[in-house]
Amino acid sequence: MKILRIIPSMDPQQGGPCQGIRNAIPELHKLGVQNEVVCLDDPNSDYLGKDPFQIHALGKSNNPWNYNKALIPWLLAHFQRFEAVIIHGLWLYHSHAAIKAMMAFRKTSTTCPKVYVMPHGMLDPYFQKAKERRLKALRNVIYWKVFENKLVNQADGILFTCEEELVLARTTFPNYKPQREINVGYGIQPPPRYDPTMRQAFAAKVPQWNGKPHFIFLSRIHPKKGVDLLIKAYLQLEKELGSLPQLIIAGPGLEQPYGEAMQELAAGSTNILFPGMLSGDAKWGAFFESEAFVLPSHQENFGIAVVEALACAKPVLISDKVNIWREIEKGKGGIVKNDTEADTYQALKQWMSLNKGEKTAMSKSAQGVYQGYFTIAQAALQFRNGINL
Repeated sequence: MKILRIIPSMDPQQGGPCQGIRNAIPELHKLGVQNEVVCLDDPNSDYLGKDPFQIHALGKSNNPWNYNKALIPWLLAHFQRFEAVIIHGLWLYHSHAAIKAMMAFRKTSTTCPKVYVMPHGMLDPYFQKAKERRLKALRNVIYWKVFENKLVNQADGILFTCEEELVLARTTFPNYKPQREINVGYGIQPPPRYDPTMRQAFAAKVPQWNGKPHFIFLSRIHPKKGVDLLIKAYLQLEKELGSLPQLIIAGPGLEQPYGEAMQELAAGSTNILFPGMLSGDAKWGAFFESEAFVLPSHQENFGIAVVEALACAKPVLISDKVNIWREIEKGKGGIVKNDTEADTYQALKQWMSLNKGEKTAMSKSAQGVYQGYFTIAQAALQFRNGINL
């Protein structure tokens, strides 16, 4: 059994989808499912060549749509080697090229792979309603009418990471009539065992860290993630209580206008730290040395970092716009509030009001949520069964 995955980029800094692919492929290999990836990256990128599966990098595009003339010919030449094709994400050239190539291929071949689309939350109504996305929302309406509704409706099925994503996708665009809607789940590889070198690596990356358990935000520094809500809530609670665990906001985007604005907003506290993106031992040190993970996001399809925190037995303080919030709330693995400044403040305050025993119990529950819902073994089996391989 062999799957081809089509994605714009496998750059780790692009976040969720490419990391999800990297998490899933080794586990699918254990089930007898091989995977290859084709992407529109520069083949000389330093992040390529390090994965245990083949990545075909066709070259980086220099236009907003990510057009690459090499993609359709490559797909037509290689489709016959695969039983299934997964198109990861929407709104860029790769999705249009994939369905166009598949329609052409089906006219000349009697054995065609099944084609699935995995939108990774890109059909969430948030993206059409957010005020700061008005131009992109208009673009999406046009793309939907011209390209994407054909892709969604002509594919053999649409793959969702959780039930919440599946339900929300039905509410966003007209003429949404997929052949099948399949909740294939999602999961992550178990974290490595804690090692003191992780603490050392984390301390080296964050020299201002005081060595005590902290709040950790680990994601892109982006308006969608609610970083402003978190900083304002933290500053308010710090004023009231006088002393709080340090807040470490780790992730790419500090050089962007929003990232710079967030650093200015946090300048009133010496306890809010911005180390940039953390990876490897430093990232795991950030998780293991924390007391809770915080993400008041306005929209989160799955939240790999949320699940990584759960797997490290760290409670998560999240908004109910993180699509896996129901599983977390049901399993008592964290605190779930709305995506507002007031509710983010309440989440932090509620955590600070817990006694040591209550925090310990929630930590155990957090790991239980991971084991019960989000292991990569469960997700890989659900994925394979969902697409009938």
